[in-house]
Amino acid sequence: MKKTLKNLLALLVIVLSSYSFTSLLIEKTEINLEESSITWKGQKVTGSHEGTIKFKSGTLTFEDGALVDGTFTMDMNSIKCTDLSGDYAGKLEGHLKSKDFFGTNEHPTSTLQFKEVTMNGENNYRVKGDLTIKGITNSIDFDFVMDGNNATAALKIDRTTYDIKYGSSSFFDGLKDKAIYDDFDITVNLEF
Repeated sequence: MKKTLKNLLALLVIVLSSYSFTSLLIEKTEINLEESSITWKGQKVTGSHEGTIKFKSGTLTFEDGALVDGTFTMDMNSIKCTDLSGDYAGKLEGHLKSKDFFGTNEHPTSTLQFKEVTMNGENNYRVKGDLTIKGITNSIDFDFVMDGNNATAALKIDRTTYDIKYGSSSFFDGLKDKAIYDDFDITVNLEF
């Protein structure tokens, strides 16, 4: 009986020390919301517009120093146009927040959840994730490059897969020079 009890205690010590050791290797890091940025660019037949969106939250998870996960929430009400000013910027920002585009009254946030992270070289990762905009989730793949406490990514997003069809020649005929391209670009710069 004593031998069985000693064996059980030894096994318990091994299991608990393994668990403690493993949990020390996993590190969750919050992004710096003030220093991190998202820039967007949308194009139309007659030109383009660009601007910013702020993060509401963001976390990167590392295991043994390697990136293994990421979770981000974007504040869609923070969308700004940076290539226009005054009333013109305000008008475009209001339209982007409307149901024609992001419908921020009903969908104030968008999210990105990493699903699979594969190392592509030193500090370079290929990420497969789920991007949710307007309550619609689609898979997205992109490169994620780290340099110290900084990371960057560039994403191309087909807005029509998130039910953002306003001005899309894929859905409406006769738009001519009023057509807005389906893809828009997002550039992310993270500080953590």
